[in-house]
Amino acid sequence: MELVELNEKEFKKFADASEQITFHQTIEWGKLKSYNGWKSYFVGLKDNKEIVGAALLLSKKIPSVKKYMFYSPRGFLIDYKNKKLLKEFTEKIKLFAKEKNAIFIKIDPYVPYKERNNDGELVESGFDNSIVVDNLKELGYKHFGFNLMQDTLQPRWMHVINTDRSLDEIMKDMESKTRQILRKNEKCGIITHEITRDELPKFKEIMQHTSDRREFVDRPMSYYERMWDTLYDSGILKIRIAEIDFDLYEKNTKEEQNEIKNALEDRIKKYENNELKMNEKKYNSHNKQDEERIKQLDKQLEKIEEYKKEYGSKTTLGGILFLVYGNEVLSLYGGSEAKLMQFQSAYTLHFDGVKYACLNKYKRYNFYGITGDFRESNPLYGLYLFKKSFGGNVVELVGEFDLIINKFWYRTYKIAFGTYHKVKNVSKKIKRK
Repeated sequence: MELVELNEKEFKKFADASEQITFHQTIEWGKLKSYNGWKSYFVGLKDNKEIVGAALLLSKKIPSVKKYMFYSPRGFLIDYKNKKLLKEFTEKIKLFAKEKNAIFIKIDPYVPYKERNNDGELVESGFDNSIVVDNLKELGYKHFGFNLMQDTLQPRWMHVINTDRSLDEIMKDMESKTRQILRKNEKCGIITHEITRDELPKFKEIMQHTSDRREFVDRPMSYYERMWDTLYDSGILKIRIAEIDFDLYEKNTKEEQNEIKNALEDRIKKYENNELKMNEKKYNSHNKQDEERIKQLDKQLEKIEEYKKEYGSKTTLGGILFLVYGNEVLSLYGGSEAKLMQFQSAYTLHFDGVKYACLNKYKRYNFYGITGDFRESNPLYGLYLFKKSFGGNVVELVGEFDLIINKFWYRTYKIAFGTYHKVKNVSKKIKRK
């Protein structure tokens, strides 16, 4: 067997047939990373003329030394359980990286570790891919452990819904509260649409508001423009924005109110004409409920008028950037405006992604990052509860590994890298004060 550089067509054909394929292992993703100084290599292990393993390798020069770090996003496309094949691939890719002055190759395979349910609990008699971790460690890969928090390059913990079934079946698995919110949002006039490139500033504004509120640094507008220009034409990138249409909200409210008024008038008429078989207590109770609901809707209409005066007939609530490739639809970035957060547009936007995955025959919808700490005291517990409410299950991946090429320079790099991040974290804390 020999490891060779593949042309884009060869790599894409092999990668697209892999169960492990994600947007991270595409030609387009490699092109996007080139804007940040990464160089792409597409390599494949060939047995005669057949490709039996492949990888996108991203290479970046380490400042001040003539050495490089390598990263294979979401790992090699190979059968990690086949130790003989993995050993051959490892030996050959080490030689390839050494020739390119690499210090190490980082991988974070898109391989689930052990099967978990929606509560994050291990499934009895579920699958167990411990052999993947064992094989990699035995072949010299340094494992960074089974971290619980979001402290790896890509999330190790995710929340996923299987979408290779009917939408009705998917909705049955949702919590009743989630279904209620989705129905309520529809009545409230929350609408979504996929944006065009000239609407990117709207999405950037959403993300900026979110970053200001949650105290993280958002990416510049140029980043989103490059993502669009690199990923959109191939169908990988889709951005949807949620708005509230107050005219539609008003129309739906009036229609509901008129339906209740008509039902109330009809009930009174039938009761007075002895056409209704209902005792007086039940009759009065129904009437009282309807009268109270009519008053509530009057107040709602008044509130809608206030909204229209402040925001106009429509206003933006939030947005999500989806990446669509291989077997899944993935929610990568999302945010919401601080105003009108009570309308909970994130539910509708994520449901858009779920519907798209289901109707277009993708196997799963990926909410992406959560943590593996399912205690209520975890500051990110609320994020998990939100995603859990849609049904589905927790996915724990095998984790992050380094294949060390040069031990001396690797130790030197780790020391320098650790010092840099300590300084960076202190700087962030100072800026927030």
